[in-house]
Amino acid sequence: MKVTFEKYNPLWTTAFKALEAELKVYLNEFDVQIEHIGSTSVKGLSAKPIIDILIGLKNPENLDNIPALLMAQDYIYYENYNTDMPYRRFFVKLNQSPGKLGLPVHITTLANVPEELHNHKWRLAHIHILPLASEHWNRHIAFREYLRNHAVVREEYQVLKEKLSTQEWIDGNDYNAAKDSFIKREEQKAVQWYNAPKVKKEE
Repeated sequence: MKVTFEKYNPLWTTAFKALEAELKVYLNEFDVQIEHIGSTSVKGLSAKPIIDILIGLKNPENLDNIPALLMAQDYIYYENYNTDMPYRRFFVKLNQSPGKLGLPVHITTLANVPEELHNHKWRLAHIHILPLASEHWNRHIAFREYLRNHAVVREEYQVLKEKLSTQEWIDGNDYNAAKDSFIKREEQKAVQWYNAPKVKKEE
């Protein structure tokens, strides 16, 4: 598969806000913070037209109370990722009902992933749920803010994504692995920058 990118579209923010409102209803019994992350959250950056959403839980004990609620609303739960990332619960929102497409809402093993889900054309959003007070939450927010505030790094990331878009990939995970060294390097810088004491300007 090839990964298709689109130029930055302000409608991505509109799509995030609609999904945020929906998720707040579904998760209203929990104390959550919802953020738009990933390339679609960075003005001027090309991206796959899939909205990345980060949900922070103030009470980590509620992490395993979430899957049943979201699966009931047609969010596909990738339980197979829990082994490698036990602190996170990952979901995919499609632009159609999984049932209409003949797809499951619960992915338990890699072998259980239907071929259709390897193709991103059905995907509307990726939802990452993890504890709010965690290094993982901080890392995602820091990287977003770093890209928004550092034009040179943003342009370097853009060039890399354009190059990778010309290549063939097994699936989204294969593509993500190709970006891994750049992201890990820049995430370290982003976290240091984001957590550094900010000097207040005098009035």
